[in-house]
Amino acid sequence: MNQPAQKNWWGRNWKWVVPVGLGVPGLGVGGLFTVIVLVFGIVKHSDVYTEALAAAKSDPAVIAVLGAPIEEGFLVLGEIQINGSGGWADIAIPISGPKGTGTVYAVARKSGGYWEYETLEVAVEGRHGRVDLLADY
Repeated sequence: MNQPAQKNWWGRNWKWVVPVGLGVPGLGVGGLFTVIVLVFGIVKHSDVYTEALAAAKSDPAVIAVLGAPIEEGFLVLGEIQINGSGGWADIAIPISGPKGTGTVYAVARKSGGYWEYETLEVAVEGRHGRVDLLADY
């Protein structure tokens, strides 16, 4: 009796190798993009981000240096960690206005559901020193 020739590895497995091989790189890039967007979204909707940005946008000294309107940039750097009613944050928010650019720095601890800022200031590109936002906060 003649037995049919046995297929090699590729002949037996091409039906799952091709879709997986083409799909995994797409999932990797798409998955990474999704994670980045989610992380930025979470940070941008945090109390620390919102409060720090509002303080910078309404501060007369920051408005005088950067001009109005002040807009936030996309790439927020830092970390926020929240565990129930406690946590901490250390973030840097890029901002810009018609006259220049800067960065809002916020370092805060959360206890009992309230944020207490250790640092809340704006560094303006090309200028020495920082604008302290805690004096009015």
